[in-house]
Amino acid sequence: MTLSVSTSDLKVNREVLSVSDLNRKARNLLESKFASVIVEGEISNLAMPASGHWYFTLKDKKSQLRCAMFRHNNQRVAFSPRNGIQVEVRGKLSIYEGRGDYQLITDNMSEAGEGDLRLAFDLLKKKLGSEGLFAPEHKQPIGNDYRHIGIITSRTGAAIQDMLSVFARRFPSIRLTLFSVAVQGQQAPAEIVNAINRANRLGPQLGIEALIVGRGGGSLEDLQAFNEETVARAMFASKLPITSAVGHETDFTIADFVADVRAPTPSAAAELMSPHQQHYLDRLTDYQQKLLTAVTNTIANQNATLQWLTRQLKRPDRRLQENAQTLDRLESQIKHAMINQLQRHRTELNLYQRTLAANSPVSLLRDSTRRLESGRHQLRAAIKSQLLQANGRLEQLVRNLNAISPLAVLARGYSLTSDDNNALLRNSKQVQLDDRIQTRLADGHLTSIVTAVHPESGTDTQKGNQS
Repeated sequence: MTLSVSTSDLKVNREVLSVSDLNRKARNLLESKFASVIVEGEISNLAMPASGHWYFTLKDKKSQLRCAMFRHNNQRVAFSPRNGIQVEVRGKLSIYEGRGDYQLITDNMSEAGEGDLRLAFDLLKKKLGSEGLFAPEHKQPIGNDYRHIGIITSRTGAAIQDMLSVFARRFPSIRLTLFSVAVQGQQAPAEIVNAINRANRLGPQLGIEALIVGRGGGSLEDLQAFNEETVARAMFASKLPITSAVGHETDFTIADFVADVRAPTPSAAAELMSPHQQHYLDRLTDYQQKLLTAVTNTIANQNATLQWLTRQLKRPDRRLQENAQTLDRLESQIKHAMINQLQRHRTELNLYQRTLAANSPVSLLRDSTRRLESGRHQLRAAIKSQLLQANGRLEQLVRNLNAISPLAVLARGYSLTSDDNNALLRNSKQVQLDDRIQTRLADGHLTSIVTAVHPESGTDTQKGNQS
């Protein structure tokens, strides 16, 4: 089934509005429906141009609303409004037709106290300060001679362009690594924390020496990501030194207090952490001048040495004559030395010959034979003398032994008597009647039976037979 529609049908009941007509209708609708409303929120992005009108944003944690308060109305405000304070305003909703902006035309404003964000900022600052996260002793030194710097910011923001421009102007050879993150919004704190941790993890591998964490200026709400506790603690735990470059010079965040160094702007951070190439050029020029001076002095010294050597040179014929004389002198010295050396060798040779003749085997054998014969005669005489002395001592011992020998005593008529156990009898009490005794004489021995024992008194006490 085919549906056919003509052009004339499309134009029926079709009203085409211009942009201005639509904005006007929408403004009339808003102003009629919201002719007077009271709204509470926090002031941010406050602008006070020379016209005397005030333009600001009213916001809470989730939304924001653009507001305008014209001069004839704001003159009645009894306090000076500023960013970050909580206010209560009354006005009507409208649309600025020129841009189609939805806004609140404010005719009254009263102060509602410090804003929630500012109060949270002060509480967190006090808490982290009491824990020592801002203490100077925890700050790492920041230099200006880094070869590789990591930058944590948005890749689309003005801050990265400002820093790149400064680095390119001051020191183009420096290496930069961008860790792109969201710098505002709900996901911004987590992305900043992850970027800091990733930079520290990859730092040794990539050669990153320091970090810049920052963004361009904005309201307190815009900078809220850098007032989060998680971001502050990640910066404090960083092993890499961190320069905080958040906002404009008048903007302060928790990150500024925790960082090792606070730069008033991103551009100032780039200025702070990069050497100026002009300084290197000046140093190179100075080295070049010193090198040129050193080379010039060296050449001058060498020229002076060359001139001195030139003056020391003699004519070739003079030098040849002197060399010839020197050669003759050396030849004479060599001949004399050779003669002396030959004479010394002859003397040493004669000495060696006499020594060899004195120590020849024939001479040594002859001397040994003589010494052997002499030793043999001496040995025989010594043996004979020793034998005579030994025989004399032996005869003396025999005479002495015979003098005290019991056999000699026996030969003079004495005898020795012992019992059957060969125990020598010394008195009459050692035997009893009928004991067998042995008597040793000079030419034999007798065996007897005791028949009587006679003590010294001479009285016979026992009698018996003796055989």
